[in-house]
Amino acid sequence: MGALGYYLSLPFLLAVAWLPMPLLYLVSDGLFLLLFHGLRYRRGVVRTNLRNSFPERDAAALARIERDFYRWFCDLTLETLKTLTITPAQVKRLVRTEGEEVLRRHHEAGRSIIIVMGHWGNWELGGARFSQIGLHRLNVIYHPLRNPHFDRLIVHMRTRLGNGLYPMADTLKCMVRDRHQVTATAFIADQTPPPERAYWTTFLNQDTPVFWGTEKIAQKLGRPVVYCGIDREARGRYVMRFEDLVPEPGHTPEGFISEAHTRRLELDIRRRPAIWLWSHRRWKHDRPKT
Repeated sequence: MGALGYYLSLPFLLAVAWLPMPLLYLVSDGLFLLLFHGLRYRRGVVRTNLRNSFPERDAAALARIERDFYRWFCDLTLETLKTLTITPAQVKRLVRTEGEEVLRRHHEAGRSIIIVMGHWGNWELGGARFSQIGLHRLNVIYHPLRNPHFDRLIVHMRTRLGNGLYPMADTLKCMVRDRHQVTATAFIADQTPPPERAYWTTFLNQDTPVFWGTEKIAQKLGRPVVYCGIDREARGRYVMRFEDLVPEPGHTPEGFISEAHTRRLELDIRRRPAIWLWSHRRWKHDRPKT
């Protein structure tokens, strides 16, 4: 069934990927009507997450964020498909950069870096844009899909412009293997780890587990941690900003790096909440009792 589903859906996916951007956004408008009004895709999850994250906001404000989130989510989905066919020139028009001097300084020093980010903005277009900067080679950590056909499609989508991929389970091994190259390894750090093996903090007013991997690997390998936020300036227009978050991670106290990137992402989400992945079940675990 996996192969059948892949070959039945592939022509549709490629047809969407070849659409010019104005038509792509017309399709997105139709998808919004389907998901928001028709299927009501994960409306309960989104509403609960928003209500718990912003208890100070009234119902009308939360409803506006919810609606804007679904519009952005549909754009995100189709923009991600567009990376199957996007050209370097197109991605440069869609995503501009700020803070490249941070990357250049580390690159000129011959230092590999860790990039930490969240599901805010458009991380797929951000990866495509990073490949055109021409400094560090980007390796993105990813979770291989169970369906091998779709997995190959995702790998092709994320590597066709020159980036690499590290399977999540082999991240440290791959980074050690490539230690003689000047690389950037991208950690999307707002995913949900097992509660008993997590750093626990408060994020958006809620008890939240955070993966230790970003912090532990940065300390172990001495890699500077650079924060990347991919803001949405307008429909189809993003700005990818880089800033030094923890330039010297080696002797930081336990929890310092995890707290730093969590707080920095939270600032971006509070500033522009509609472009974060509210449909994700981020808070499905309770803090373990000590």
